[in-house]
Amino acid sequence: MEEQVSLYVAREQKAPQPPPPSEAGIVGILHKNLFATPFDSVITIVLSIFSVWAAWNIFEWGFLHAVFSGSDRQACLPAEGEGELGACWAFVGAKFGQFVYGLYPMGERWRVDLVMVLLALLAVPLLIPPLPYKRLNAILLFAVFPFVALVLLTGGNLRVSGAWVAFLLTIGAFIASALGGMVAGAREDRLKWGLWAAIAALLILFMHNAVNSGPVRFMDIRFSTLTMLSSLVAIVSVALSLLAVQPGEGGKVRYLKVLVAPVGILLLIMLLAGDMGLRPAPTNLWGGLLVTLVVALTGIAASLPLGVLLALGRRSHLPAIRLFSIVFIEFWRGVPLITVLFMSAFMIPLFLPDGVTFNQLLRALIGVALFSAAYMAEVIRGGLQAIPKGQYEGAQALGLGYWQMMRLIIMPQALKLVIPGIVNTFIGLFKDTSLVYIIGLADLLGTVRRGFADPNWITPTTAATGLVFAAFVYWLFCFGMSRYSIYMERRLNTGHKN
Repeated sequence: MEEQVSLYVAREQKAPQPPPPSEAGIVGILHKNLFATPFDSVITIVLSIFSVWAAWNIFEWGFLHAVFSGSDRQACLPAEGEGELGACWAFVGAKFGQFVYGLYPMGERWRVDLVMVLLALLAVPLLIPPLPYKRLNAILLFAVFPFVALVLLTGGNLRVSGAWVAFLLTIGAFIASALGGMVAGAREDRLKWGLWAAIAALLILFMHNAVNSGPVRFMDIRFSTLTMLSSLVAIVSVALSLLAVQPGEGGKVRYLKVLVAPVGILLLIMLLAGDMGLRPAPTNLWGGLLVTLVVALTGIAASLPLGVLLALGRRSHLPAIRLFSIVFIEFWRGVPLITVLFMSAFMIPLFLPDGVTFNQLLRALIGVALFSAAYMAEVIRGGLQAIPKGQYEGAQALGLGYWQMMRLIIMPQALKLVIPGIVNTFIGLFKDTSLVYIIGLADLLGTVRRGFADPNWITPTTAATGLVFAAFVYWLFCFGMSRYSIYMERRLNTGHKN
């Protein structure tokens, strides 16, 4: 019996058998993924026929029968007896400069190109993790580039009134007071006096609306007596915040933290009022992709820090801060963006001191930034809620203060968890910039639509071609953000794996 069984038992390791021909190679992959069942086969065949039909029609319309050159609409109209033509790319070619720059002066468009190049040179190295000098790169991008871009795009030499100077210095005084409070060991009594001085500067500035005071000219800037007084009180507030910082380890760095905002504001005033020899380019001439990028990038850059502060405020244990954050977030989330843009266009001037005016583009930027900050705050709050309580306790056990705990321990983990949500908000914001067309700003889509009214280019395919071009540009930017988000998720390994 044992001899008969041993005949069927292998005495050595057998080589693995190749899979059946129907399960290997391209045939196997197609069978497994597309033709596994009769229903799968029907769906595959139907969708394949539809895809080929759609791709052929798009190719035929966009390339085969398209018109790529021409000086006017005649090039995109079919000749007698000829069938319908495809896309009128000659229209896009003729209007391309307008789609990118709007009505920006022709001889000054090099300034827009220079701003784009500087932005790329600063942003790309910051987005590539292995490249060095991230801190210097971030300072140049977020602290220096906005001022340079503002002067280049507007031309500088703006009329800065005394009320504007007082308004900016008051903002600088509040920021200096807040930053002074974040410095360890700062004297609280002097900080309180500095804060009260900043509040007094703001009240004096608003008194300027109701009380007429005599003119005062200083450094070729026209002040009133009250705006000059407000400016001086704001400077006193900054000095008090500076005196509150105690010298010690890292003393110079502590002073710089308090002075960074006031010094930056003074530089901004000098840049705006100074004559750089550039031809002025008012914002009502801006348009096209330039306006789209200005609105989108400003909204993105402003919404993230504001969203972080609002998310922390909503989780704060201080009732006043928590209530303010909740009211702010729920208000802006409950109002459509179109309404926000109208409100920013017509209501912001009502809350400003006399002599302080924002142009239409700046009002739109404020509205978009506040609107997107509310959504960003909820995304970041989701990340904060995902952090285990032990992380907070561990940070406190190390003796870290609140801001140190948030900056070093909690926020890096929370932001990493919500990268998809943050990028999703950025993408939504980028596409929502097209709504500024409603308040008279000509973004990319608005400029393309304005081109449809040009009698030299009215053809049956002009509108479709322009809209396809605009859609492609929007898709290009949004797809780029999406792919970079996926890259960062893989690099940071944000997935939860068992």
